[in-house]
Amino acid sequence: MSRPIRIGTRDSELAMWQATTVKKKLEASGHACQLLPVKATGDLVLDKPLYELGITGVFTKTLDVALLKGEIDLAVHSMKDVPTLLPKGIVKAAVLKRGDHRDILVHKGLHFLNEEGLVATGSLRRKAQWLHRYPLHETTDLRGNVNTRLEKLRTNPWNAAIFAAAGLKRIGLLPKNHTPLEWMIPAPAQGAMMVVTHDKNEACKKALAALNDTDTDICTKVERDFLRTLEGGCSAPIGALATLQGDTLRFRGILLSLNGQEKFEINKEVSVQALDNFGGICAQEILEQGGKELMTTIKAQLKQ
Repeated sequence: MSRPIRIGTRDSELAMWQATTVKKKLEASGHACQLLPVKATGDLVLDKPLYELGITGVFTKTLDVALLKGEIDLAVHSMKDVPTLLPKGIVKAAVLKRGDHRDILVHKGLHFLNEEGLVATGSLRRKAQWLHRYPLHETTDLRGNVNTRLEKLRTNPWNAAIFAAAGLKRIGLLPKNHTPLEWMIPAPAQGAMMVVTHDKNEACKKALAALNDTDTDICTKVERDFLRTLEGGCSAPIGALATLQGDTLRFRGILLSLNGQEKFEINKEVSVQALDNFGGICAQEILEQGGKELMTTIKAQLKQ
């Protein structure tokens, strides 16, 4: 490519960190690059929970349009924000090695765990899992970039807020008063970064292929297949985590009601040689156990 590779990214501190990481890796391979930051819909509309926006890919759509219009050559995303079905003309070109997949609780002291409490999160998945474990608690919506959410926790009378560990670690904002939530199943592909490009951009596809981490790619595909099969285009409290140990893939998946009272969970192992649609198969088991009826209920509740 005769001109620099144009890297599209959201303009939050975390997104810029991620895009800069990709830029440095490409430059180390001899490619000239430039960053082109934009504001996404999910960054601009902060007075509503994400599920109320009614847009698939609120954090990716603006960059998708720029990519299809030829204004950028590739885009870097937090993989958990990317819809399971990419727009026509856009392809996954690389999945970088996964960071910390866990959720963490940033708190003002843990005394509240065994009594009434108020926990902030903008995620249906985190809310449902928290209420399932702590039914005496209440949750409140929390939106904005990482810096904004930490400041809101500091200035509001909340006991705690839930964050993705990877995001806070990447920009050096992990507070001392945090607790990893080892029991909470993360969002599919949480902690991973995806780079997409135009399906006809062979130069970018070739350059990005060298950045792909095979193990992360395998695990996140299983998680996203699980999500795609369950959700049917609807936001829902869904968690998934696949891990590789030698030739064995271990998978945990979960679907909960919005209030956390109803839960379907699956734990399975499979050989890496038998992964064909494994995530979809796991999701189908949950649907047949009663998950299909629960998804119908969730869709109706979110429309109210």
